[in-house]
Amino acid sequence: MFNQRKSRSVAAILAFSGTLTISGLHKFYLGQPLWGLLYVLLSWTPIPKVASAIEGVWFLAQDEEAFDRNFNLGFAAIKNSHSASNQVAAIAQALRELESLRQDGLLSEYEFEQKRRQLLE
Repeated sequence: MFNQRKSRSVAAILAFSGTLTISGLHKFYLGQPLWGLLYVLLSWTPIPKVASAIEGVWFLAQDEEAFDRNFNLGFAAIKNSHSASNQVAAIAQALRELESLRQDGLLSEYEFEQKRRQLLE
């Protein structure tokens, strides 16, 4: 459960169920056992039930990307690394095209260097 991607819907359902039953289940699900234990220990007060309801609304108000940033750090990092590698590939392709234009004599050395610096920044 700790290495799997967490679902925003499941987290919201567990948070809302905490208003009726044992509060804090969503905290255990999201990999925050200390907070979950605190919610269970304070279950005789209304505080965890109110907090669970607020968090349930918060989970539903977030989009998937924001939820992933907050609770699926590994999956967000993988997604970001793929987009970074796509950017590197696009820049490399643009540099190859610039070099081809320079070799064909369509770009001067000065123009080539200016464009190359713009791409690398």
